[in-house]
Amino acid sequence: MQVAALVSGGKDSALALHRATESGHTVKFLISMIPEREDSLMFHYPNINLTELFADAAAIPLIKRETSGIKEEELEDLKAILRTVDVEGVVSGAISSKYQKERIDGVCRELGLTSVTPLWKQKPLKLLNELVDLDFKVIITCVCGYGFGEDWLGRLIDAKTISDIVDLHKRFHISLVGEGGEYETLVLDAPFFSKMIDLVQTRRTWEDHSGCLHVEKARLTVKGCRSGVRKRE
Repeated sequence: MQVAALVSGGKDSALALHRATESGHTVKFLISMIPEREDSLMFHYPNINLTELFADAAAIPLIKRETSGIKEEELEDLKAILRTVDVEGVVSGAISSKYQKERIDGVCRELGLTSVTPLWKQKPLKLLNELVDLDFKVIITCVCGYGFGEDWLGRLIDAKTISDIVDLHKRFHISLVGEGGEYETLVLDAPFFSKMIDLVQTRRTWEDHSGCLHVEKARLTVKGCRSGVRKRE
């Protein structure tokens, strides 16, 4: 089936994209919604501008559209894009959020499209381990909640990080995959990337138990080159 994939640059949409292609779907377009509000209930906000590099690395055409980020109204912006693309389905990275899945399902029904949700109701710990097993390079860019410290910003998701997330889940009942907004991620490399994203300059903000790593400059590099933060302010 020919599909469009909703991407944010984060781990869930990237893993859903990977699973969709592995299942035989052809991803014709990536769609990135750019919310004007940080509190959008549907769409990812932190470092959303980096989806251009994500698309270049994946060698898939990207369609971007700004959205108000206002509850329900942002769905109309998504519909407007989907009406213009010649696809049969839409891939999204919903895992357990009924709010997100029900609304994407509804948009797809209205437009006669198939909603493809490869991660839906999958075990969160299994998904985190799958990212590591498949050699995704994913860093944590934002955190919000008890147990997190500023040292989590920029941290690579590996076996040790997953173990620490499990510990926070036991102590503070956070979502293992951050679907409650406890943490946000950025994919720097993936199995379907021809190049990888290198962070050149970043800036951190921190207050109480929450903060973000803001990427101010990034570039694509040849895979295998060491990637990291070149300069911080």
